[in-house]
Amino acid sequence: MNLKQAKEITGHHSGLGKPSKMPGFSTALSAARCVLGSILAGIEGTGCSNCYAARGNYLYPDVKLGHERRYQALTNPLWTDGMVKLIGHYTDPNDPYFRIHDSGDFQSVDHVLMWVEVAERLPWVEFWAPSREGKMIREAFVRVAAWPVNLVIRLSATMIGGKPPRTDLPTSTIDAGMGHGCPALKQDGKCGSCRACWNPKVSNIDYHKH
Repeated sequence: MNLKQAKEITGHHSGLGKPSKMPGFSTALSAARCVLGSILAGIEGTGCSNCYAARGNYLYPDVKLGHERRYQALTNPLWTDGMVKLIGHYTDPNDPYFRIHDSGDFQSVDHVLMWVEVAERLPWVEFWAPSREGKMIREAFVRVAAWPVNLVIRLSATMIGGKPPRTDLPTSTIDAGMGHGCPALKQDGKCGSCRACWNPKVSNIDYHKH
């Protein structure tokens, strides 16, 4: 599989995303496609009710088209091969960090397992995914003999200022004043040298509402 084919198969026609805030590359789906998040978006006080991925640049027609193209691509049987090709090509081996979903979330247990395979095939890349789909993640864990150490999924707190989910997995909160405080607010909105989100030993990351 060449790079052009990988882009077509995965719906990343112009390549992977490159968030200005963080190191490395990313992929994204529409926040409107979030299974649980789309419900929480209508409930005041939840993190999803003020979702950054439901406004601004995310509303441009070409961005929405790209999100939908990537969503539809998830059914392609060569999707995993395509993502391995893309991430392996673009990721800097000297700073090998990748974010799964800078917008959107897992769509199913099978979708989680697709990313498990990607991580297994790219053991030199550090993967991080924020998620509110705890049930999907738990079911995926049961179906995996050995979870890849380079794949960190952080379960997100539901409410702004609320406690993190009860889980053995790494978590994140919003303005809760607990755990590792995200330093981006003091660093021009960027990660800088911080890589805490990808570190499974950091039990909770406290982000600022944005």
